[in-house]
Amino acid sequence: MKIFPREVKFFDKFEALASKIAEGIVLLHEILSQDVHIEEKCTRIKEVEHESDQITNSIYRDLHSTFITPFDREDIFNLATNMDDIMDMAESAATNFYLYRPQRPLSELMELTQTLSQAVSLIENAIKWFSHHTENAATILNLCIEINALENKADDILHRALEKLFEQEKDVVELIKEKELLEEIERATDICEDVSNIIEGIILKHG
Repeated sequence: MKIFPREVKFFDKFEALASKIAEGIVLLHEILSQDVHIEEKCTRIKEVEHESDQITNSIYRDLHSTFITPFDREDIFNLATNMDDIMDMAESAATNFYLYRPQRPLSELMELTQTLSQAVSLIENAIKWFSHHTENAATILNLCIEINALENKADDILHRALEKLFEQEKDVVELIKEKELLEEIERATDICEDVSNIIEGIILKHG
């Protein structure tokens, strides 16, 4: 027996939103790797961010048109908003990287991005379990624990990166550029933890 009834238009859209965010994080990783066709990939990540906004807005519209929702309206709104915020932050970091073109990006920038990618992958898995296998609440809660652990890891990476940056970078402009990029990506992992906490709260309420 499932914890709450499946409402297709919500759960399917949350899955679509999670998939879209995962696509955006792949693009972010490629852009920060300074892979080929960076400009085209920056254009594409803006499109993905817009597509994520469209899915999020459709969830908001469904909230207004659905009399009975599968779980609390506030939780649906907060989950959609925070998931979309991850994509917003990733797109901002990608755009700023393209505009700033840091001369000597720290290795921690990619390390943070890989940590973010892992967190987003776990969110995508949690949403799938959330949609189709909610009778196994323990699996979802374990994924939430892993996401929270990754956020702690990202904090550690950021602190190490900032220490190195202030110690090694003598060009103030370059320092500011890279500091902003590092903080944007770390902020995205913070939002991943927020998403995890919302999912955990929903499961505990209905479990």
